[in-house]
Amino acid sequence: MKFPRFRASLARRLVLLALGWSLTALGVAAVVLALLFQQAALRRFDQTLAELTDNLLAGTTVEKGEVVAPALTDLRALRAYSGRYWEVAELTQDGSLRAIVRSRSLWDFELRSPEDMRAKLAAKPGAPVAYDTTGPLGEPLRALASQAELPGRERPVIFIAAEDRTPIDRDVRAFITATAVAFALLGAGLIGAVILQVRLGLRPVHDLIREVAEVRRGKAERLARQYPRELHPLAEELNALVSHNQEVVERQRTHVGNLAHALKTPISVMVTEAGQRPGPLADVVSAQAEAMRRQVDHHLRRARAAARTQGTGERTSVAEVLDELSRTLGRIFAEKGVAIDWDADEELFFQGERQDFLEIAGNALENACKFGRARVRVRAVDLGPDKFRMTFDDDGPGLTEAQKADMVRRGVRLDESAPGSGLGLSIIDELCRAYGGAFKLADSNLGGLRVEITLPRAEG
Repeated sequence: MKFPRFRASLARRLVLLALGWSLTALGVAAVVLALLFQQAALRRFDQTLAELTDNLLAGTTVEKGEVVAPALTDLRALRAYSGRYWEVAELTQDGSLRAIVRSRSLWDFELRSPEDMRAKLAAKPGAPVAYDTTGPLGEPLRALASQAELPGRERPVIFIAAEDRTPIDRDVRAFITATAVAFALLGAGLIGAVILQVRLGLRPVHDLIREVAEVRRGKAERLARQYPRELHPLAEELNALVSHNQEVVERQRTHVGNLAHALKTPISVMVTEAGQRPGPLADVVSAQAEAMRRQVDHHLRRARAAARTQGTGERTSVAEVLDELSRTLGRIFAEKGVAIDWDADEELFFQGERQDFLEIAGNALENACKFGRARVRVRAVDLGPDKFRMTFDDDGPGLTEAQKADMVRRGVRLDESAPGSGLGLSIIDELCRAYGGAFKLADSNLGGLRVEITLPRAEG
């Protein structure tokens, strides 16, 4: 089954999901609050207008067939275009309103009403009808109309009170602004809280990742920390996997040892028997048996290295091995007068078994001492958290490009007079590959050959 290619961070997905729902909820809540505040403000405004229409209704009379409005004491209604207006009107045959009496503040202006005023009044007899309109100066008005019957008059009259709604609109805008700022601050706080929550919630996952890395690098043998209930089964499965891999590696090592013993004994017998019976056939058998022995050693060494790289990580000090090799080879090549100069950080470690590293560095250093004239230089440098490089330089005759290509082939020897099997550089190459490293031959600035080896690095 193929899964979609989605490599986004789990923490980022959790944060975005939580923020999406939170910010959506905050936005909806802010809109609802603004609408509720506006409706509440309009209801209070309408109550004020209703009080004015009730006063008009209570004080309006009909004298000699004429509608007479009461003398209201509202000073704003007496000042022209003050923003506080009232009007007593009646419906005409075409459904429009005609003013009978109006406040002095309207001067010569009549309040506008919606075209469906008749239908609205008829739909709810006796109930006031609120609507929005414009005033004499074009200002927005909130109006309330109520229809009533007056004694002495056959046709009903309509009492209308209106007031400039600019203050209430200003209050609503101020509330919306304050609400937006408050919810923005709340949203910022939620963002911080969600990020903190996700970080704290996923901390055990990061701890598990670090501990698994410690096991892989050889700093620990198994996961030992206590994890939450959700991660505990995963930790147990990882420990079981590590134990299984260790068992597999041990079985591989046992099989390799058994195979080495089973093959080396018959080969030794063949070499011994051939040596006791000299002749052309014995020489052929001896030569082929020695070739078989070299091949067996080569493949068994490679199998052991492959098995070791699958086990739990081990660490080998680079400086300690180079110091040991330089002392040993310095004594071996003392008569030749080769000076070995090596340098490596004390905190530099090879991620692998010591025996494998001894074979890699020992073969490279022995070749440099063997073909160098007087100087051999070894440097080990850090290439980052996972790799390091060693260079072996000598001041010998060096190699051509064709000779460099031949040197890594198994059993090839350019100098037949020198002791050895010709497997040294081939062993280095194959062990490096087994550990995921690299091996390269180049020209040395000392005039001879440079061997460059890149290997996995373990933490100090």
